[in-house]
Amino acid sequence: MDDIGDEYGGDRLAALDWIEAELERARGGDAAHPVMVQLAPVLRHLDVDDEPFLALIEANRMDQRKNRYQTQAEVAEYCTLSANPVGCLVLAVFGAATPERIALSDAVCTGLQLVEHLQDIGEDYAEKNRVYLPADEMARFGVDEGDLGAARTPQALRRLVAHQCDTARGLLLRGGPLVASLNGWAKVTVAGYAAGGLAALGAIARADYDVLGKLRTPSKAAAALQLARLVAPRDPAGARAVRAVRDAAARWRRG
Repeated sequence: MDDIGDEYGGDRLAALDWIEAELERARGGDAAHPVMVQLAPVLRHLDVDDEPFLALIEANRMDQRKNRYQTQAEVAEYCTLSANPVGCLVLAVFGAATPERIALSDAVCTGLQLVEHLQDIGEDYAEKNRVYLPADEMARFGVDEGDLGAARTPQALRRLVAHQCDTARGLLLRGGPLVASLNGWAKVTVAGYAAGGLAALGAIARADYDVLGKLRTPSKAAAALQLARLVAPRDPAGARAVRAVRDAAARWRRG
């Protein structure tokens, strides 16, 4: 759907309408698109309605109609369509979609979306004419929209990015209670998502919040360390795993 929303050369809104109709046809076993044909048995197997899929389609429609956000609340509303449904579907796949877990998952998914926005500030602005940073926060930190197209991140924008990182980190840390409530592959999978987001925030901080320069991606060692912390934060064996990953990361950095 993201490809249709951003890459399709024709009428994107019409294409998204067609995808929505294909979703309905998939429920009845009459879909034509190969992806929707493959999705049909999954829809029958999962205990989930069309709402998450329709939300993702609507997020792509919003991207065609709206490219500026005034407040963090508006950005969060967008995330309820673009990101949170993915968490609902992941939990549904594992048969773990309770209301309490979905609430925690929504926080994690919103946090992940904010991280992606921060990583893509320059690209979104230059190539898609989109700004996901709230206008009121840009004004508060003294950030001009033109700053988003700079080769290096101005100091005012770095301060705003740091603030946004704190917001995203707080949301991602809700992954701790969520992970603790899960078992087996569900636990590892969800922890992996949250750990990846936390590791990405660490990489942004190490780059001194220069998201417009050559921003490094987080190392596998950093992601693994975050994963170990989420999976077993208080368990003695988990603590040993965290220390082992930290030691391995130190050795990797020394070469």
